[in-house]
Amino acid sequence: MSNSWAMLKASATVLRLDTELLIFPLLSTLAVILITVSLVALIMFFGGPEALEALDGPGYLVYSGGFVFYLILYTVIFFFNAGLVGATLIRLDGGDPTVGDGMNIATKKLPTILGYAVIAATVGMVLRVIEERVGALGRIVVGLIGMSWSLTTYLTVPVLVSKDVGAIDAVKESASIFRRTWGEQVVGNAGIGLATFLLFALMTAVGVPLVILVSSINEAFAIPMGITLGVGYFFLALLSAALQGIYSAALYRFATTGDAGEHFNAAMMDQAFRPK
Repeated sequence: MSNSWAMLKASATVLRLDTELLIFPLLSTLAVILITVSLVALIMFFGGPEALEALDGPGYLVYSGGFVFYLILYTVIFFFNAGLVGATLIRLDGGDPTVGDGMNIATKKLPTILGYAVIAATVGMVLRVIEERVGALGRIVVGLIGMSWSLTTYLTVPVLVSKDVGAIDAVKESASIFRRTWGEQVVGNAGIGLATFLLFALMTAVGVPLVILVSSINEAFAIPMGITLGVGYFFLALLSAALQGIYSAALYRFATTGDAGEHFNAAMMDQAFRPK
């Protein structure tokens, strides 16, 4: 638990120095929402409600459409994540990054980002197809495969931002760093994920009863209080995404140089992942 909070505090220190880093997950979230809403609107316009129901079933068109949707979303997510990681690496190297610096880095890496999005979309669709054709036990196995994929590709964006490599080589390098530095199995601390989950839980434990209490006193405050709580959740989600991006950059820097920057000490980074 103490290690989780230490990683959270170190990442938060970097974010406090460059609060504009929050803009990257904000733009990513808004873009994903816009793309999703636009797609649903197009489907409704051309096919009606029946077309939306058909998306739950198998079929060539469904899988093809799903792949394109995944590809677009992954491209957007990886693009802004690359900007966040690039700006963070500038800070960890002693610089003072701007949003423009991060966007320039992401733009230069767009071809590689697109290639990585193709790989991720392919893996995502393959896992989805398999999941639809297996039982409960098979879904568990697919879930474990998906988790393994997420772990081994965790540092792909920092790799492609830092090196002049293609998407496949970036994925391979991420997997190589993971195996070489921390072994094949992640155990113990969930790091920032655990810390941010506790913040979400705390907000829920305090916010929901407060909304109910205030609403029981005066119903006119129910909607404003609910909106306030929703905004709080949204901000925490942005904060979590920014902290995860910052931490992945520090983790990559530590794995390749042995130094994660002045805000992260080596002992803490060593404990982030423990070999089996």
